[in-house]
Amino acid sequence: MALSAHSESQSSAALLATGEPSPVWTRRLDGASPFVLVADHAGCAVPQRLGALGLPEAELRRHIGWDLGSAKVALRLSAMLKAALLMQRYSRLVIDCNRPLHSAESIVTVSDGTVIPGNASVTSADAGQRAREIFLPYHAAIAALLDERRQQRRATALIAIHSFTPVWNGRRRPWQVGVLYNRDPRLAQALGRALAAEGRLNVGYNEPYDLSDQTDWTIPEHGERRGLPHVELEIRQDLIADSAGQQQWATRLARLLPPLLAAL
Repeated sequence: MALSAHSESQSSAALLATGEPSPVWTRRLDGASPFVLVADHAGCAVPQRLGALGLPEAELRRHIGWDLGSAKVALRLSAMLKAALLMQRYSRLVIDCNRPLHSAESIVTVSDGTVIPGNASVTSADAGQRAREIFLPYHAAIAALLDERRQQRRATALIAIHSFTPVWNGRRRPWQVGVLYNRDPRLAQALGRALAAEGRLNVGYNEPYDLSDQTDWTIPEHGERRGLPHVELEIRQDLIADSAGQQQWATRLARLLPPLLAAL
């Protein structure tokens, strides 16, 4: 996992100050389930050194800063399935942990019309430091768990949990949920069919985003390269904005996923 264009020498001062949380937030790493859950955009924290990226708290807490509701769904689903869960605490505006480091969307300067002042003059050294202290530890933790499970010969399926805003750049998105995949569509398409059979759900296949090596990191790196069954799941944020919606989606996924994996 090379730093690519972000490979200049690290700044002398650490990005994360003493006492600031690790980027990796885990639950049930020894869970009995074959499912490993990840949430790349679960948090909206910003390192103190970056001064909130020059943004008011309200901007950081809207959809440009994180995947609203994804952490709560992931926590509930982890408990129901007794599945390992790894979540990333820092805002996607600091560094996007589901983008390749060479991507223009790794550290954005504008998101859904909002200018990000703290990203306006990020140097290669700055970007490399964000990668070293946030991106790389998070993905190293995922890789370490998957390596351990492989050594133990444990069956594993990777589920990446995301959420999406109902309106992006002024365009309304009609889907309630999207299932994303690239080279291996098996689990994603099976889950899409099962969700559509629920009756009232508009399911998007590779909606509202396409999944590719150029635009995504987690599924290509940890799912496809290891040959694991996988799906990137996108749930519309208005459906999981409160505890009732979060519980409903976690319950639905806990019911649907095990028999789908067994059928593969």
